[in-house]
Amino acid sequence: MASKLRSHVLSAFKMHGFTLRSESSKYLVEVLGSVEEDQREECLDKIIETIQKQPLSSSLITKATCESAVQECNAEHNDEGENVLCVIDAFSVPRLSYVADRKKFIHNKTLQLASPSLHGTASDKASLFRDRYTILYQRTQRHDLFTTPAIGSNEEKSKKFKLKPIEFLLGSNTKLGEIIVLGMLTQLKEGKWYLEDPSGAVALNLSKANFHSGLFTENCFVLAEGWYEDSVFHINAFGFPPPEPAKTTRSYFGNVNFFGGLSNTSVKGSVRLKHIEEENPDAMFVFLSDVWLDQVKVLEMLRVLFTGYSEFPPVCFVMCGNFLSAPQGAQHAKVLKEAFSSLTDLISEFPNILENSRFIFVPGPQDPGPAAILPRPAIPSSIIEDVKRKIPSAVFTSNPCRIQYCTQQIVVFREDIVTKMCRNCVKFPEDGDVPTHFAKTLIAQGHLCPLPLHVCPVYWSHDAGLRLYPLPDLVVCADKFDPFHKTSVDCTVMNPGSFPRTDFSFKVYLPASRQVEDSKIGGGDS
Repeated sequence: MASKLRSHVLSAFKMHGFTLRSESSKYLVEVLGSVEEDQREECLDKIIETIQKQPLSSSLITKATCESAVQECNAEHNDEGENVLCVIDAFSVPRLSYVADRKKFIHNKTLQLASPSLHGTASDKASLFRDRYTILYQRTQRHDLFTTPAIGSNEEKSKKFKLKPIEFLLGSNTKLGEIIVLGMLTQLKEGKWYLEDPSGAVALNLSKANFHSGLFTENCFVLAEGWYEDSVFHINAFGFPPPEPAKTTRSYFGNVNFFGGLSNTSVKGSVRLKHIEEENPDAMFVFLSDVWLDQVKVLEMLRVLFTGYSEFPPVCFVMCGNFLSAPQGAQHAKVLKEAFSSLTDLISEFPNILENSRFIFVPGPQDPGPAAILPRPAIPSSIIEDVKRKIPSAVFTSNPCRIQYCTQQIVVFREDIVTKMCRNCVKFPEDGDVPTHFAKTLIAQGHLCPLPLHVCPVYWSHDAGLRLYPLPDLVVCADKFDPFHKTSVDCTVMNPGSFPRTDFSFKVYLPASRQVEDSKIGGGDS
């Protein structure tokens, strides 16, 4: 009986191009032996399908790979209630590297790369920019404007562009016209602009440069078009790498889990979670920023907010810092602990919200923690231990953080990033429509913080926590800037604004319809 089952398992894997190690086949025979005979075939197909989705380095299947696939299959049969809402810390985001030879993303563990450390090495800093470039380069090459048309096709007559590396320019002694280069804008010398890619750097002449829409900052990646002569790249036009909808990205890379969470594969394809999402059209997320808990007026308005939602509790309240209105010096931690205690008492007055809503707290730039380097860890446990004891649904997470609700993917970032990007523009947009330009920049860059490291420091080894690739459904950039929301290529970029500074305005997101509602306490919307 066992030998017949083993033969069937080996045959099934061989048909899909896999070879099982002896311990792998023995393990699978034990697993399938405990399954009803009429369900074995379906179970085996699911295991093979799950293994195919994993980033394999060889066709030889190990026992560990089989165990991982079986665990994932079992998880699909279990109640997925705990997976409906998942908060992902920026430090636990999957670290994947693009391997050009195989045209796929492989987990760093599979590539046997070193585990990230908080204070990285010089190679980590180089990898930070190289990885950003590689992601944008492979994305741009797939775009219709840059793909090589098939011989004899209708596209062959249409104009196509070809990206050139900077070393192609540097190696030329003659004038080159109509050149397009993907590279990073940088100042290698004070006040003098250069374009840089992994192959080198070239000086730029921006005197006649035409800037397309977006916020072109130092250290952002651009498509530069122009002509090259005498070691200078004369720019005619600057544009951003074309964005790519998340559906298109996943069509190339399958169910690779870029986002993070409990599942080994992307939850976008989960039928059960999609069904739960559609069955709850009234589910909502409430986003507030600068929740100053030491201000009496803010607590009064929070009471009004909770009263308004007490009959129909939202899925989640996402509260972003700063949680105090001003720095308190040596007393900051003590004052903040007392302020959170006041919030805990207030939430406890609304048992329906306490029981049915989750509370996610994202630290701001002035909240307690290490130096102002991104990602910022959660608020220290010594301050929030009382809150977590009295409100079991409270989650204190990093900045930025990720939230997976059913099949929806949400990124929350508390930083005055709009202001910083405007200050560091090469040329400020003439039309002054900052929200549109800002949203386009983040979506095109595939990153939350396309700024120099001296302006917005980042832990080199944890830059993956700031990536926006594939694009999530919603990016919440909590900023002091005026509230806004903009949507492009199926990705919404939103700023709820400062809660106290905007007369207590906030944003509500409805996942089922993917709509954003502007709300204001006292304005009839809360």
